[in-house]
Amino acid sequence: MARETSKHQNSGMALVAGGGIGGLTAALCLLQRGWSVHVLEAADALEEVGAGLQLSPNAMHVLDALGLGDAIRAAAFEPEALELRLGRSGQRVFSIPAGPAARKRWGADYLHMHRADLLKVLANAVRANPAAGISLGARVTGYKNTESGPQIMLASGEPLAADLVIGADGIHSTLRTQMLGPDSPRFTGNLAWRVVVPMERLKHPPPPTACVWAGRGRHAVTYRLRGGTLANLVGVIERQDWQGESWTEQGTKQQALADFAGWPLPVTELINQADAHYRWALFDRAPLACWHDGAVALLGDACHPMLPFMAQGAAMGIEDAWVMAREVTQAETVEAGLARYEAIRKPRTSRVQAASRGNMKTFHRKSPLGQLATYGPMWLGGQFLPGVVRAHQDWIYGHNVTATDR
Repeated sequence: MARETSKHQNSGMALVAGGGIGGLTAALCLLQRGWSVHVLEAADALEEVGAGLQLSPNAMHVLDALGLGDAIRAAAFEPEALELRLGRSGQRVFSIPAGPAARKRWGADYLHMHRADLLKVLANAVRANPAAGISLGARVTGYKNTESGPQIMLASGEPLAADLVIGADGIHSTLRTQMLGPDSPRFTGNLAWRVVVPMERLKHPPPPTACVWAGRGRHAVTYRLRGGTLANLVGVIERQDWQGESWTEQGTKQQALADFAGWPLPVTELINQADAHYRWALFDRAPLACWHDGAVALLGDACHPMLPFMAQGAAMGIEDAWVMAREVTQAETVEAGLARYEAIRKPRTSRVQAASRGNMKTFHRKSPLGQLATYGPMWLGGQFLPGVVRAHQDWIYGHNVTATDR
């Protein structure tokens, strides 16, 4: 059993397995509430392979509350709008203003950021705190719950004791496998490409928006990074013959161009000018039965990996971090706090997982009738009822976990 303390005064030592976005955010949320934290990262360096992500207002509420907003805004790009276009023609279906409109409606910025830049901001903040530490090359092999508290086991054979252990070790989580057994991911039949290109190379750059290009059996997403100096593309196609889930495997330019042949230049020129063309198969996973075991809990992709069709993977891990830190600090015991964390977070993350699954079909309508039935009402709504279109995003972007602190 973990030690008991008076309500609202839990703190102690936390060990975080995984030095990615979710793990570092969890460390910062715990540090802010008086915990000591040590982050254990298996890699020899804290780095992300080049790719962008979308920091929607629900994520920025947390990052602002951690005092990181200015550093993030300095390294990010603020899109003018969120829009949907038809893939081959480029015709705009709808556009939702971002920028000041996002701040007014959802209370925080909507930004695009390079993963490596966000990781740097988070890591610098952790390292600047005297109650924190980061160990690289520290491969976690498992955990153990003891009478005095949880322990993490390292590949070196060294056990590390703590009051709280967080498994933020990603989609192939070692701690999740020990806790719940091997997972059974389902291949969705979709393959994703991703490229990042300096804007100076592009004669036909993507619009300064978060833009989804929807097409028959495929779609692309384009947006800008680093103050507009980089362009990012994620292209998803339906294929059954390739199922590698690695984030770092590469395909060829010719393969990517063939998958988007005949599409507008903002898409095809991005592919043509990229130095590397990463690709990975998209797998879907059902919500887990349980997120914690005693004083050991899972966070982010380790417990609710998501398809990318809502651009909420990083945001959900960031939200998790805040709620977990709050609940384990305020509860009578760490175990009770983790139970509350799971009860609060599971309904929301399961809903976002389901919405991401639904968008996979929405973006890939194959028949002209299906496209008309799906995109026609969207176009009409964007033209005549833009408030209704924006309202569909309120449950995601308007959610503020920092506003519900007790």
